Amino acid sequence: MPMRVFGIDCGTEFTGYGVVETDETTALPKLRHLCAGAVKLSKKDRTPVRLAQVYAELTALIGIWQPHVVAIEEVFFAANAKSALKLGQVRGVAMLAAANCGVSVAEYAPLSIKSAVVGYGLAAKEQVQFMVTRLLDLSNAPKTPDAADALAIAICHIHHAQTAESLRR
Repeated sequence: MPMRVFGIDCGTEFTGYGVVETDETTALPKLRHLCAGAVKLSKKDRTPVRLAQVYAELTALIGIWQPHVVAIEEVFFAANAKSALKLGQVRGVAMLAAANCGVSVAEYAPLSIKSAVVGYGLAAKEQVQFMVTRLLDLSNAPKTPDAADALAIAICHIHHAQTAESLRR
C-alpha cells in the first residue's frame, strides 16, 4: 500500500513543506514527489500572527494532501537560546496542525535525515538538495532549500518505515 508523508522543515522566516508518496505500481518501489513549497513569514508581523499563519497554512495543506504521517526535524542544539525558542514555537504549531488533522507525527534528528538522503550526516544543504532532486527524479531542484529539506525529511521517514517493515517480515 502506498505511503504518503508530509515533511515539514520548521523555520522562523520560511517553513518548508513537501509531500512524498511511495509508488508501488512499479517492479521496484519508487518515490513520487507530489508537492513542495514554503510558508513565507513576514519579519514585520508579531510572533502570534506568524504562528497563526504557519498553523493555518499547514492545516490547509495537510487537509488537501491527506498524508498518513507528518515528519518533522527534531530540535537541534542552537548556540542562540532565543532562536531555539522561536524555532520550538514553530515546531509546536506544526505538531498541533498535524494533531488537529488527526495525523501522527514522526521526528528525526538532522543527522538521520542527511544520512538517509545523502548517506552522510554532515552533508551540506546543496548536497541534500541535489540528492532530493535525484531521488524524486525531478527535472529541477526544489525552489527553496526549505522545500528541499522538507522533502528530505519525508524521504527519511519513508526509508525508516520501509526498513522497519522489512525487519518485521
